[in-house]
Amino acid sequence: MATIVLALDRRVEDRLIGDILDRGHEIIARVQGAAEVIAILDDRTPDVVLVSASRKHLAERLIAECDARAVRLIALAASDLERRHAASLGLYEVLEAQAEWAEVEALITAGVSVPLRLGPSAPGATNAGTVIAVWGPAGAPGRTTLAINIAAEIAGHGHTVALADVDTYSGSIAPALSMLDEAPGFAAACRLAGADSLSQSELERIAQRYSSPQGAFWVLTGIGRPTRWPELSGDRVTKTIDACRRWVDYVVIDTGFSLESDEEISSDLFAPRRNAATIAALRSADRVVAVGLADPVGMARFLRAHADLVEIVTDRPLDVVMNRVRPSAIGLNPNGQVASTLARFAGIDSAALIPHDQLGLDVAVLLGKSLRDASPRSPARAAILRLVEGSLLPVPVAKRRRLRRRKLSAVTA
Repeated sequence: MATIVLALDRRVEDRLIGDILDRGHEIIARVQGAAEVIAILDDRTPDVVLVSASRKHLAERLIAECDARAVRLIALAASDLERRHAASLGLYEVLEAQAEWAEVEALITAGVSVPLRLGPSAPGATNAGTVIAVWGPAGAPGRTTLAINIAAEIAGHGHTVALADVDTYSGSIAPALSMLDEAPGFAAACRLAGADSLSQSELERIAQRYSSPQGAFWVLTGIGRPTRWPELSGDRVTKTIDACRRWVDYVVIDTGFSLESDEEISSDLFAPRRNAATIAALRSADRVVAVGLADPVGMARFLRAHADLVEIVTDRPLDVVMNRVRPSAIGLNPNGQVASTLARFAGIDSAALIPHDQLGLDVAVLLGKSLRDASPRSPARAAILRLVEGSLLPVPVAKRRRLRRRKLSAVTA
């Protein structure tokens, strides 16, 4: 049972209040503004404050007062404007105003980590996020699926994340997450970057929000029609990625497949380059995740293109992922077969192997969700989580100390 203060739009409050009482929760007060909530906090300390995400109900001071008293603050947003208002204040525990009480209660009891607050950095602190580019050769190896789920897992660890679709051939993030793509966010950001007008407020205006109690993140959708690729010039892409670095902790980029140098196939040296967006994204990345399909055709494509990728990202960490590992396509011991092939033909000693989970991925696509939300027990999701925790996120200090003690004890034994 939780003690709750409500500061909701009247219609939302009337819809939820019956369920709140039926579940055994205690409502301390029902008020109509942030100032009234703060006045109540001076006398009593509830477990949860549930507010509408409008400017009247949600204010920066209210967030500060709740943080100071360790009171959980959850907002219900009725529009994109309200969602942007909540995000601008750094509040990420936000649900749709139409959400049922069961969703709100799940967020109350989940105990998820709250991402870092947005706002100006402390004096002397750097605010440069990490850029992770996800690349794969032609043949649909799973670039978009991997990029979405890497973003979801990093966000689930409490970091602010932006997922950007930079594929100039077939932008797929928007349909995979059931988002509208009539106004592609990344192309809009590139246009603003070209005019030196891309700011944090503009990024929040044009980005869409993937809402989840398990880890929400921003999405810059890709171009809906391949003919719009000239909008994503190499210089604009580089500037946009630099702006995203200053916006969030992690930027995950879904790139195109082609690494061809357009200059070699064009007589006009000053014409736009279709592959410039992919190459610029890879060169701007701090880390590259290369994904291939674990079957004879997919591995052949990956091994041929891997050499070209290494030439582009020579000085950056490169994580290799083989997707849809299954005995029906590889034979007995598919993990061993894939590992030995990579070691023999490309000198790759370690690769993350993601098992084939058609059912889990079908559910995720059907719902427009990440595996973390749609199929949390999926073996594919477990493999992606191991990749994120083992390679893409820094190891926590406490964990490093435990590992060091374990190694020392092994040596002394």
